[in-house]
Amino acid sequence: MDFESVADQFTGVDEQGVGTISNLCKQQIALERRITDLEQELKDTKRDHKKIAEDLLPAALDEYGVSQLKMDDGSEISVSPYYNASIAKDRADEAFDWLVQAGHGSLIKNHVTAAFGRGEDNVAKSLLAELEQRGMATQTKIWVEPMTLKSFVKEQVEKGNNLPYDLLGIFVGQKAKIKRS
Repeated sequence: MDFESVADQFTGVDEQGVGTISNLCKQQIALERRITDLEQELKDTKRDHKKIAEDLLPAALDEYGVSQLKMDDGSEISVSPYYNASIAKDRADEAFDWLVQAGHGSLIKNHVTAAFGRGEDNVAKSLLAELEQRGMATQTKIWVEPMTLKSFVKEQVEKGNNLPYDLLGIFVGQKAKIKRS
């Protein structure tokens, strides 16, 4: 490293320039801290909202035998079921096997990716078998779209069908919804 050329870069910076740069650095640091704090505050607020909407308010409405409530400001509160499901990566093969055996294999998606260099557009259009014969590196991703899984779970639960709750990461709960007028 040529220290003289580095030093020459700073000889043109006067005291005012150094002050401006220092001030901007301090502002950036302060903004980065604020962003971190706001992200944490948003995370905490979402957690608190979820606790009220999915636990405390539905439980309170149920405890007092209220299914719907209209507020002074015109807002209406009601509780309806909601469904959630997510397949854990470490249980994906087992979950996919269950879906196939239970006749729901069409939920599973299979995505194949291959990496090509420049000018290999014609090769990219070849079939997967041809790519493997040529020694191309391919990557396969097998999954169920989260919203498709959620819809499937809702449909099956509402029909009264048995599902492996643990395997499919199923959660069925109540959620308070507020409509504002």
